[in-house]
Amino acid sequence: MSACALSGHRDLPLDFDKNGLYDRLEALIREGYDVFYCGMAAGFDLLALECLVSLKQRYRIRLVACIPHAGHASSFSGGLLEKYRELLGWCDEKQVVSGEYHGGCYLERNRYMVDRADLLLAYCTRERGGTAYTVRYALRQGVKVCNLADGASFQAV
Repeated sequence: MSACALSGHRDLPLDFDKNGLYDRLEALIREGYDVFYCGMAAGFDLLALECLVSLKQRYRIRLVACIPHAGHASSFSGGLLEKYRELLGWCDEKQVVSGEYHGGCYLERNRYMVDRADLLLAYCTRERGGTAYTVRYALRQGVKVCNLADGASFQAV
Protein backbone atom coordinates (compact mmCIF):
# COMPACT_ATOMS: atom_id res chain seq x y z
CA MET A 1 0.00 0.00 0.00
CA SER A 2 1.12 3.52 -0.78
CA ALA A 3 -0.34 6.47 1.07
CA CYS A 4 -0.94 10.07 0.03
CA ALA A 5 -1.65 13.00 2.36
CA LEU A 6 -3.58 16.01 1.10
CA SER A 7 -2.98 19.63 2.08
CA GLY A 8 -4.03 22.89 0.48
CA HIS A 9 -5.46 26.32 1.03
CA ARG A 10 -8.97 26.91 2.30
CA ASP A 11 -9.44 29.78 -0.14
CA LEU A 12 -9.01 28.54 -3.70
CA PRO A 13 -8.96 30.81 -6.75
CA LEU A 14 -12.17 30.97 -8.76
CA ASP A 15 -10.40 29.32 -11.70
CA PHE A 16 -9.04 26.40 -9.65
CA ASP A 17 -8.94 23.36 -11.93
CA LYS A 18 -11.11 20.75 -10.20
CA ASN A 19 -10.92 18.50 -13.27
CA GLY A 20 -7.12 18.69 -13.16
CA LEU A 21 -7.20 17.72 -9.47
CA TYR A 22 -9.46 14.76 -10.26
CA ASP A 23 -7.13 13.66 -13.07
CA ARG A 24 -4.05 13.95 -10.83
CA LEU A 25 -5.71 11.91 -8.09
CA GLU A 26 -6.75 9.25 -10.60
CA ALA A 27 -3.18 9.13 -11.93
CA LEU A 28 -1.90 8.60 -8.36
CA ILE A 29 -4.35 5.73 -7.89
CA ARG A 30 -3.13 4.16 -11.12
CA GLU A 31 0.45 4.57 -9.85
CA GLY A 32 -0.48 2.48 -6.81
CA TYR A 33 -1.56 5.00 -4.17
CA ASP A 34 -4.51 3.43 -2.40
CA VAL A 35 -4.74 5.24 0.96
CA PHE A 36 -5.56 8.95 1.13
CA TYR A 37 -5.35 11.09 4.27
CA CYS A 38 -7.63 14.14 4.18
CA GLY A 39 -7.45 16.97 6.73
CA MET A 40 -11.18 17.74 6.37
CA ALA A 41 -10.79 21.53 6.02
CA ALA A 42 -12.89 23.67 3.71
CA GLY A 43 -11.33 24.43 0.34
CA PHE A 44 -8.71 22.11 -1.12
CA ASP A 45 -9.17 19.27 1.40
CA LEU A 46 -12.90 18.80 0.86
CA LEU A 47 -12.61 19.35 -2.89
CA ALA A 48 -9.95 16.62 -3.11
CA LEU A 49 -12.07 14.35 -0.94
CA GLU A 50 -15.06 14.98 -3.21
CA CYS A 51 -12.95 13.84 -6.18
CA LEU A 52 -11.75 10.80 -4.24
CA VAL A 53 -15.30 9.80 -3.28
CA SER A 54 -16.15 9.76 -6.97
CA LEU A 55 -13.01 7.75 -7.72
CA LYS A 56 -13.78 5.35 -4.86
CA GLN A 57 -16.76 4.15 -6.86
CA ARG A 58 -14.36 2.93 -9.58
CA TYR A 59 -11.19 2.05 -7.66
CA ARG A 60 -10.35 0.18 -4.50
CA ILE A 61 -9.02 2.99 -2.29
CA ARG A 62 -9.14 3.77 1.41
CA LEU A 63 -10.11 7.24 2.61
CA VAL A 64 -8.99 8.42 6.04
CA ALA A 65 -10.57 11.55 7.53
CA CYS A 66 -8.00 13.25 9.77
CA ILE A 67 -10.11 15.51 11.97
CA PRO A 68 -8.02 18.10 13.84
CA HIS A 69 -10.18 18.20 16.99
CA ALA A 70 -13.41 16.75 18.36
CA GLY A 71 -15.54 19.86 17.68
CA HIS A 72 -14.24 20.49 14.17
CA ALA A 73 -17.64 20.05 12.46
CA SER A 74 -18.92 23.13 14.31
CA SER A 75 -16.67 25.28 12.10
CA PHE A 76 -18.99 24.51 9.15
CA SER A 77 -22.51 25.76 8.54
CA GLY A 78 -25.32 25.38 6.04
CA GLY A 79 -24.53 23.61 2.80
CA LEU A 80 -20.86 23.23 3.66
CA LEU A 81 -21.75 21.35 6.85
CA GLU A 82 -24.01 19.03 4.82
CA LYS A 83 -21.19 18.42 2.31
CA TYR A 84 -18.70 17.80 5.15
CA ARG A 85 -21.00 15.23 6.75
CA GLU A 86 -21.73 13.54 3.42
CA LEU A 87 -18.03 13.27 2.53
CA LEU A 88 -17.15 12.11 6.04
CA GLY A 89 -19.66 9.31 5.60
CA TRP A 90 -17.64 7.96 2.65
CA CYS A 91 -14.43 7.76 4.69
CA ASP A 92 -13.29 4.30 5.76
CA GLU A 93 -11.67 5.63 8.91
CA LYS A 94 -12.17 8.74 11.03
CA GLN A 95 -9.16 9.75 13.11
CA VAL A 96 -9.72 12.60 15.58
CA VAL A 97 -6.21 13.88 16.28
CA SER A 98 -6.97 15.99 19.37
CA GLY A 99 -9.81 15.58 21.84
CA GLU A 100 -10.28 19.34 22.05
CA TYR A 101 -9.27 22.45 20.15
CA HIS A 102 -5.89 23.97 20.97
CA GLY A 103 -3.64 26.36 19.09
CA GLY A 104 -1.52 23.69 17.44
CA CYS A 105 -4.13 21.03 16.68
CA TYR A 106 -4.26 21.79 12.94
CA LEU A 107 -0.49 21.49 12.59
CA GLU A 108 -0.61 18.34 14.72
CA ARG A 109 -3.19 16.94 12.28
CA ASN A 110 -0.94 17.82 9.34
CA ARG A 111 2.06 16.08 10.91
CA TYR A 112 -0.13 13.04 11.64
CA MET A 113 -1.02 12.77 7.94
CA VAL A 114 2.52 13.34 6.63
CA ASP A 115 4.00 10.85 9.11
CA ARG A 116 1.85 8.12 7.53
CA ALA A 117 2.29 9.14 3.89
CA ASP A 118 4.66 8.33 1.06
CA LEU A 119 3.54 11.45 -0.83
CA LEU A 120 2.07 14.83 0.03
CA LEU A 121 -0.22 16.18 -2.69
CA ALA A 122 -0.45 19.90 -1.98
CA TYR A 123 -1.85 23.08 -3.40
CA CYS A 124 0.38 25.74 -1.91
CA THR A 125 0.85 29.21 -3.36
CA ARG A 126 2.17 30.99 -0.26
CA GLU A 127 5.35 30.59 1.76
CA ARG A 128 3.53 31.06 5.08
CA GLY A 129 0.59 29.32 6.72
CA GLY A 130 -0.44 25.78 7.51
CA THR A 131 -0.04 24.35 4.03
CA ALA A 132 3.45 25.83 3.61
CA TYR A 133 4.35 24.43 7.05
CA THR A 134 3.10 21.02 5.96
CA VAL A 135 5.08 21.10 2.70
CA ARG A 136 8.25 21.97 4.59
CA TYR A 137 7.56 19.33 7.24
CA ALA A 138 7.09 16.68 4.54
CA LEU A 139 10.37 17.68 2.88
CA ARG A 140 12.20 17.49 6.22
CA GLN A 141 10.73 14.03 6.81
CA GLY A 142 11.81 12.81 3.37
CA VAL A 143 8.25 12.54 2.09
CA LYS A 144 7.88 13.27 -1.61
CA VAL A 145 5.88 16.45 -2.33
CA CYS A 146 3.82 17.19 -5.41
CA ASN A 147 2.66 20.82 -5.35
CA LEU A 148 -0.13 21.47 -7.83
CA ALA A 149 0.47 25.23 -7.72
CA ASP A 150 2.50 26.36 -10.70
CA GLY A 151 5.80 28.04 -10.06
CA ALA A 152 5.88 27.39 -6.31
CA SER A 153 9.00 25.86 -4.83
CA PHE A 154 9.91 25.09 -1.24
CA GLN A 155 13.04 24.06 0.55
CA ALA A 156 13.16 22.03 3.72
CA VAL A 157 14.35 24.20 6.60
